[in-house]
Amino acid sequence: MPQETQRRLAAIVAADVVAYSRLMEADEAGTLATMRAHRRDLWAPLVKKYGGRIVGGAGDSILIEYSSAVAAVESSIEVQQGMDERNASLPEDRKMLLRVGINIGEVIVADDDIFGDGVNIAARLQALSEPGGMALSDKVRTEICGRMLVRLTDSGEQYVKNISEPIRVWRWAQGQGDAADQPVVMSRADASESFPSILVLPFENMSGDPEQEFFTDGITEDLLTELSRFHGLTVISRTTSFALKGSSQSVPELAQKAGAKFVVEGSVRKAGNRLRITVQLIDAAADTHIWAEKYDRSFEDIFDIQDEVTRAIASVVPGRLEAAAQKLAARKPPGNLAAFEYVLTGKVLHHRSNPEDNRRALDLLNKAIALDPSYAHAHAWRGCVLGQAWANGYVEDRDALIPRIAKELRIALELDENDSDVHRILAAVNLIYLNFDRSAFHQERAISLNPNDDLIVVQQGEILTWMGQPEEGAEWIRRAMRLNPFHPERFWAHLGRAHFSAGKYSEAVEAYRRVGSPNHLMLCWQAASAARAGDVDLAAQSISQAQAQMPALSIDDLRTAAQFRHEKDWQHLAAALAEAGLPAADEA
Repeated sequence: MPQETQRRLAAIVAADVVAYSRLMEADEAGTLATMRAHRRDLWAPLVKKYGGRIVGGAGDSILIEYSSAVAAVESSIEVQQGMDERNASLPEDRKMLLRVGINIGEVIVADDDIFGDGVNIAARLQALSEPGGMALSDKVRTEICGRMLVRLTDSGEQYVKNISEPIRVWRWAQGQGDAADQPVVMSRADASESFPSILVLPFENMSGDPEQEFFTDGITEDLLTELSRFHGLTVISRTTSFALKGSSQSVPELAQKAGAKFVVEGSVRKAGNRLRITVQLIDAAADTHIWAEKYDRSFEDIFDIQDEVTRAIASVVPGRLEAAAQKLAARKPPGNLAAFEYVLTGKVLHHRSNPEDNRRALDLLNKAIALDPSYAHAHAWRGCVLGQAWANGYVEDRDALIPRIAKELRIALELDENDSDVHRILAAVNLIYLNFDRSAFHQERAISLNPNDDLIVVQQGEILTWMGQPEEGAEWIRRAMRLNPFHPERFWAHLGRAHFSAGKYSEAVEAYRRVGSPNHLMLCWQAASAARAGDVDLAAQSISQAQAQMPALSIDDLRTAAQFRHEKDWQHLAAALAEAGLPAADEA
């Protein structure tokens, strides 16, 4: 049965073997065997490594879909370099050369195949490529700007078959893709300001044991992969990172060469049966440390260690970068902020959860979208801020917000369906509307896209709590806290809610005590927990503080902010709030 047709934005790679008919005529069996070996041993592993999907291709061609232009270009460079190595010992008339074309465009997906002008242009670019080289559209070149060190030749605008408008073509040739000395020139004036750009230098093997080199390189490879899941970061490519391995230049010099604002560097030292892994996050321009940590582990299962340390580093670095970027943004005149910085500041205001900061957050997100209307993250966060206003009653006409929220989230998803934070926010907003199945769908998508984002992990705990699985929810919330030791204090409120819902009232009270500046909702949950734990004074005090923030607050005011799937869970909370002294609506 045919699958439902859908559209999405993709990076498309079209590759074709040069002079395939001549090779087949000369040695049909040998050519087929060689082609199969290349597909099996070189192409397929690299496509998988870079998160691509082979979607088609005849015997002499291949069509691949990627969600990232950088991944498409990096994997294609590695394929061409691998083919060059395999051809090195062969006579000229037996060498199998590839032409590669790469484009970004909207594709139509049907029955696991892809169609559309985006695919057609990639195929036309392939025909314009030199044997052993690549031809890129200007869209691809724009996307990799500031993310890769790779030398491209501008071939100008080209008219191609069945495409009405000319395509600006950039060519890459063998020997130019090793990041030797020339970065891609930025094509947008503000590109360097869009997101925090980060260079991960290959970790240094301090053990004196050459056999440990694979482990240190593995840490670097995995960290690059995990950090690339965060769409709010510009991660300099693997090709560039490893081209700088062993350089004697200083960190600021390397960062300038790669076009990065921040640098991660680290080392691995083995002594006996112990490993010490150190990592540092550096502001390259100021040449100062933002964060540093060391991990001491037993050398019993090296791959588990590699996974554990990579996850720990990947979960902390984005938050530390965001905090550093927030400090820089705070020192800038308001009119000089980039779209990313408006979103960053809007997030901070949103998390304060009060009417005034909600309005200020919305104003900043409006400015971000005015600067960059195609910024998916900004649209998603505008939907989130509007959803907060709807859920907490910050506006008089709540019904008027519903179509606005739906529009923002639809735009965000259309712009970037592979942004994990877009799916996280869609899960949260669908939960507000009690669309539990849609919420679970988007939450699962967010987790699959980025399992190291503490905000996604903690939300998994929140959603499980609302759906009647609070003990499992508490485990996910604790996992988020372990992932990011610098987590926001509101994580304690999420844990307190899970404990209350599970009937662990003393543990809930203890969690809420860790919140330094609770809002009226947190205070009400604290009051309910204290009432059930037998702490009458704390319950009364918490209700008093909540009513000071929200005069005439009643139990019914919490109903829309409590997204329980099961009515019994709401009744549990409402009864505890009544015990704490919060009046019903007709008593307030």
